[in-house]
Amino acid sequence: MDIVTLARFQFAMTTIFHYFFVPFSIGVALLVAIMETLYVTKKDESYKKMAKFWGNIFLLSFAVGVVTGIIQEFQFGMNWSDYSRFVGDIFGAPLAVEALLAFFLESTFLGLWMFTWQRVGPKLHVSFMWLVTLGSILSAFWILVANSFMQHPTGFTFRNGRAEMNDFGALIKNPQVWYEFSHVILAAFLMGGILIAGMSAFRLLKQRSLSELSTSIFKKSLRVGLGVALFGSLGILISGDMQMQALVEDQPMKFAATEGLYEDSDDPASWTVIGWMDEAEHKRVFGIHVPYVLSILSYHSLSGGVEGMNSLNESMTAEYGDDNYFPPVNAMFWSFRIMVGFGMLMLLVSVLGLFFTRKKNPSLYKKPWMLWVVGLMTFTPFIANTCGWLVTELGRYPWTVYGMFKIQDSVSPNVTPASLLFSNIVYFLLFGGLAVVMIYLVVRELRKGPDVQEEQEKEEPATDPFDGGAFNE
Repeated sequence: MDIVTLARFQFAMTTIFHYFFVPFSIGVALLVAIMETLYVTKKDESYKKMAKFWGNIFLLSFAVGVVTGIIQEFQFGMNWSDYSRFVGDIFGAPLAVEALLAFFLESTFLGLWMFTWQRVGPKLHVSFMWLVTLGSILSAFWILVANSFMQHPTGFTFRNGRAEMNDFGALIKNPQVWYEFSHVILAAFLMGGILIAGMSAFRLLKQRSLSELSTSIFKKSLRVGLGVALFGSLGILISGDMQMQALVEDQPMKFAATEGLYEDSDDPASWTVIGWMDEAEHKRVFGIHVPYVLSILSYHSLSGGVEGMNSLNESMTAEYGDDNYFPPVNAMFWSFRIMVGFGMLMLLVSVLGLFFTRKKNPSLYKKPWMLWVVGLMTFTPFIANTCGWLVTELGRYPWTVYGMFKIQDSVSPNVTPASLLFSNIVYFLLFGGLAVVMIYLVVRELRKGPDVQEEQEKEEPATDPFDGGAFNE
């Protein structure tokens, strides 16, 4: 393989694996904060046990997310040094704020939350987790400020062959930031809700082996998880619609690729439900179409055509010079449909799950097949989020910074195929090992259950490692 392909594969691998844990941490942190808030308001000890129990799962995802984030930053400097030089002045400010403010806020109050259960009042203690949640959301915001510049450059000037920031406010006001931010955060809330509901459903499949306390806690967790998932999925419908409409103007090639549209559409435009494209010949092989729907999605109107990739490639060639401006169309087309399909499925399961766990007739708990459906949903947010990321990043091809800086110009000049192949193997093995350890630890926590944790805390109360007595001989 050539250097560019290996570098792109490494970026994709490190980013996808890291992105497993970013929305995981944000979503579960929100759920833990809600559970502890319910404990403070209702004075119900079971919600406190819920917060402690799911807080352990959150801590695991947070730890792995930090490790994978460090690896991702390392591969940026190693493989993409020319890109880093080009955008360094732009990225420096938001990434510095992310590290010095957002991550500092998140990690500091996470430590306070862990070690002050018996040291501060409930109202103050729950504020720590809300600050952790706020810190994780702010961290995502500043990362997305940097990513949005890659999608829609703004607030910069060219100087000495580099993009240099001349308006920090323009970076924040970039409309792409707010489309991405709302979509990513709502997807994180959806993921947190589905994960907790799904893991609770798996445990409830073995209700006979659970104590009465654990059964009650997992039932409550399932309900809270589905409620947050419903909120997140409804919000995603709105934010996703706004983001796709913006793509029609800002990145029309990406939009056309998600629809597999090589030729200009008719007016009104039909939407392709399923299809397959011949990427070498730049034409659609087959497709099943629904009249009017693409016009409705694009313009909220029963009329309006969409420009195809062949026309867009000609106009981009005239503006930027000869090159292949076609993204990987089949990957884009199917990633978009898988993302949307799983999103709609999670919305449906959230609605039906809440209905079938209502107080009057909680039939879901009595039907194993229903619990299996909710349990299997645990894996869907990982697939949907990955597909969404692929649409966002692959659709920008061949640019790293849209309309300004191309992929082949971004790779480090001193890397070799051998060094990239070696580091890819090392990262793959490292990520595989982390995944195995993460799954093992989460499964172990689920099997222990909240009641076992309570017993262990009574026998061996948690200690603060920074307590003065810890250093006395």
